[in-house]
Amino acid sequence: MSFIALFVSLPTKASTGRMRVWRSVKALGCATLRDGVYLLPDSADSATALDEVAAQSVEAGGSGEVYRLSGCDEAQEAALRALFDRGEEYAGIVEEIKGLGRSLASLDGAAAARKLQPLVRRFEQVARIDFFPGEAQRQTLSLLDDLRDALTRRLSPDEPTPRQADIPRLERADYRGRVWATRARPWVDRLASAWLIRRFIDPKARIVWLTSPADCKADWLGFDFDGATFSHVGTKVTFETLLASFGLEDDRALTRLGEVVHCLDVGGLPVPEAPGIEQLLAGLRASESDDDALLVRACEVFDWLLKSYEEKTT
Repeated sequence: MSFIALFVSLPTKASTGRMRVWRSVKALGCATLRDGVYLLPDSADSATALDEVAAQSVEAGGSGEVYRLSGCDEAQEAALRALFDRGEEYAGIVEEIKGLGRSLASLDGAAAARKLQPLVRRFEQVARIDFFPGEAQRQTLSLLDDLRDALTRRLSPDEPTPRQADIPRLERADYRGRVWATRARPWVDRLASAWLIRRFIDPKARIVWLTSPADCKADWLGFDFDGATFSHVGTKVTFETLLASFGLEDDRALTRLGEVVHCLDVGGLPVPEAPGIEQLLAGLRASESDDDALLVRACEVFDWLLKSYEEKTT
């Protein structure tokens, strides 16, 4: 494969410009070939980004030039790829994950959740510039998911556990005008699933909020709890199970929204906009004690997101 190389030279006294360039190449995840030479995997976005940094160098009174490079043989290419290794960064995150895991029993749930969020953001930042992901990323993500699961079980003991099963294709016409039930004080997966039900499956759905899953009546359609009609299946969260059940997986905007819900509900692959969406929904949840009112406001958020994704996929 080939790489984009940025060659920069800055006057010794240009400390401000030097710092600006250094911050830019660090944020982009550049590897350092030698002093003043920075690499990124070859792509149109990489070329554009490094052109901008080259321009910063010129503005600071120095020089900046961008070239394409490729390894002469497999050994040289492997050496160039090794310059992008993020193992030490992942190792630092892993130590903090383990430390938080050891202190979990002594922290209340809210405090543990607050300590978890910076770790999630750090992992996402490193993963974003991990151009050649390998075992270090997989191990870190696995530990992060395990910690998130432990915290979820503590905060929400009724959270559904995934089951292994086929997902049959269902006709939406057979699920109209029904009562749908899920656990009270809904969070991301339940809110998004309730929105999906009303917008795409059963426009006249009546949503019932259960104090306990055991309160779900036999003729109600339960979702997002163990034993519910629709819940986690395999790697899919409830929202994704509903997409698959009712033939909505081909809608790219809905699938993208499903990736956000999955990320916020059970972790996994990072989604750049997920933390902002999480903060918005957390604010809504804190300001609305009535679950029906909360759903109305959350539905507006999901409507806006869907519209944004539709514009990006058309």
